[in-house]
Amino acid sequence: MTARTGSALPTRQRPGVEAPVSGGLFQSVQRPDGTLKVTGDFAYSSDLWIDGMLWAVTVRSPHPRARIRSIGIGEALATPGIAAVLTHEDVPGRRTYGLEIHDQPVLAYPDVRYRGEPVALVAADHPETARRAAERVAVDYEVLEPVTDAEAAMDEQAPPVHPEGNLLRHVRIRHGDPDAAADVVVAGEYEVGMQDQAFLGPESGLAVPDGEGGVDLYVATQWLHVDRDQIAASLGLEPERVRLTLAGVGGAFGAREDLSMQIHACLLALHTGRPVKMLYSRQESFVGHVHRHPARLRYEHGATRDGRLVFVRARIVLDGGAYASSSTAVCSNAACFAPGPYDVPSASIDCYVVYTNNPPCGAMRGFGAVQTCFAYESQMDRLAAELGIDPVELRRRNAMRTGSSLPTGQRVDGPVPVAELLGRVAAMPLPPQDGHREDLRDLPGGVGNVTHGEGVRRGVGYAVGYKNVAYSEGFDDASNARVRISVTAGEPLVEVHTAAVEVGQGLVTIQAQIARTELGVERVVVLPADTQVGTAGSSSASRQTWMTGGAVRAACQAVRASLLDLAAKRLDRDPDTLALTPSGVTTRPPRGPGSLPDDLPGADVSGGALIGLAELLGDEAVEETRTYRHRKTFPLDPETGQGAAHVAFAFAAHRAVVDVDTELGLVKVVEIATAQDVGRALNPQAVEGQIEGGIAQGLGLALMEEIQLVDGEIRNPSFTDYLIPTVLDMPPVRLDLLELGHPDSPYGVRGVGEPPTISSTPAIVAAVRAATGRRLTRIPLRPDDIAGLTR
Repeated sequence: MTARTGSALPTRQRPGVEAPVSGGLFQSVQRPDGTLKVTGDFAYSSDLWIDGMLWAVTVRSPHPRARIRSIGIGEALATPGIAAVLTHEDVPGRRTYGLEIHDQPVLAYPDVRYRGEPVALVAADHPETARRAAERVAVDYEVLEPVTDAEAAMDEQAPPVHPEGNLLRHVRIRHGDPDAAADVVVAGEYEVGMQDQAFLGPESGLAVPDGEGGVDLYVATQWLHVDRDQIAASLGLEPERVRLTLAGVGGAFGAREDLSMQIHACLLALHTGRPVKMLYSRQESFVGHVHRHPARLRYEHGATRDGRLVFVRARIVLDGGAYASSSTAVCSNAACFAPGPYDVPSASIDCYVVYTNNPPCGAMRGFGAVQTCFAYESQMDRLAAELGIDPVELRRRNAMRTGSSLPTGQRVDGPVPVAELLGRVAAMPLPPQDGHREDLRDLPGGVGNVTHGEGVRRGVGYAVGYKNVAYSEGFDDASNARVRISVTAGEPLVEVHTAAVEVGQGLVTIQAQIARTELGVERVVVLPADTQVGTAGSSSASRQTWMTGGAVRAACQAVRASLLDLAAKRLDRDPDTLALTPSGVTTRPPRGPGSLPDDLPGADVSGGALIGLAELLGDEAVEETRTYRHRKTFPLDPETGQGAAHVAFAFAAHRAVVDVDTELGLVKVVEIATAQDVGRALNPQAVEGQIEGGIAQGLGLALMEEIQLVDGEIRNPSFTDYLIPTVLDMPPVRLDLLELGHPDSPYGVRGVGEPPTISSTPAIVAAVRAATGRRLTRIPLRPDDIAGLTR
């Protein structure tokens, strides 16, 4: 493929199609990108290159709250090799953007609201030249006292981060008897630190002007069409003049839903008339994307003496940082799932998300359900101890079931296997008590050789969690797919084209598997995702296999129907008497018990093919485009929080086994056992990979991952100081997949990627509590929390 300037992007960077793989649904099909990634040959967005391109750098505020008096660019412009220096004055269209609220400036002026906020842009013929010139941009700031505490930001006397005030959203849920009394009440306050998505590929992209006032952007993102619309508005262009193509994504986990360098690179490309590449450093990446919301949570659980929940009351405060991002939706999720997957007769939930002068927070795997799960599962353990009931039994006694209602009044349809999941993890064998302790890697502290077993105690903990799948509260959730079948080199070829973003979850593979299964054609390629096809929504909310899988399935079924119509005309037959098989079109057998309702290729057929696909199509092609939507959802009532806000739910349970050095406060996770209802495992190995990866992020939040903020400044913006789990930290995972099948989804699938992160964290913390006897109300745990003097 060539860029519109006429300069070719290297073939390695812009493959025309994804490499084909073999196999249909319900098989562990090899991923087309797998070998490339493990050998280092996969092209990520940071690898993009085009002759004559400029390098861009962002000038960022060193203050979390300030007012800009002036910006001087003369000295920077005079630097040899500089092509452009841009400020807010150079934004030709809308000067603000945002996923839900357009409150974030493309380039800040006059107010700076967080440390690291973009203020100016520099483009040069060499990245080092651009960096030197960026240092010469003279910004005169009036430094102001920042608002960095979320609770303090809610005070009426707090300085407003935005003119409208600091409260971004308050979700209020009232369910049942507000004055319900219980035999036993436990209360607790909990805190969750700020977690980073910590993807390995930093923000990057390449903007190429088309010479006619439009621009092409090759970028790693999660949602091509929403990016395009925001970019076009700020460039003052019609959306069709801004074309986005997905470049290789080095991880996402929610942080690429928001814009980072997209508008900036396009502004510079149009201003200079030359291609512009932007590539963040690791330190810059920490301020270049949103993070998981820090939270403070106050809970009360009331129960009868025999362990039946009577009420749950919760007050949740989320720190949204400087701009809205997706905070209003995260707030809704946190409120909806605040009591956990339990039948609760009465609930009173207040969830607030507020603006502060901290870095913006937004989407991250689990999306509001992670913070509340840590709190409500901690509460369930406290309640079990108070009642003298086994923690698993208490959870099973109160577990949701099919037909249960959320505190929002929504009825939960389909399989709700909360009790079964708990029973399955509890029944799994425990690892041997002594393990292989002669190996230092099996001890807390690992190869640091800090202990030989003295002071080490073992603990076991359980947790269960759940979350919605797909978009909620009335959002028009849709995905589009275009499927084309033709004959090349004498053989049928199926092309699948969607805007669905592959972020590492295996979506390209699933699309090809669906096409093979529905059409029976082995040669399937998935075209690169871009904005030349209808939107597929974001690769988030555990939705793409359900939504884009549904769209690809519908388009394939339409192609199949068109092929049968074409064959019927050629053969002078009724299309209802024909069926499509891998060998071609043949006679459909009489319908009977057990026949495949959709006549998928592979169904029993009568006799050989009446006509092969190559002969049927000849030089023609059949192409169909379809849109898939899930059933409608509805906004929550602003006064009571009642409403059918969600389309479906996903459930998982975890058991953690840990060894804790109670003297040094070090933790070794010995094993994680998990059971999860995945609906149907379309690619079993990919499902297992998603679950193990989610557990790794849950472990990170439990024990090590936290952005350290001091007066709005990130003090650990590197993978030296921001710790993430390595292969030495990850334990063996004992996995049990349930395939109960959701009644409303294509093939019965559920979302898979988020539940592993949600309840793995509280299970690990519960196990550390069991080993130490300490309450442990804040995550991530620190050594002094475990080995400190206070309990």
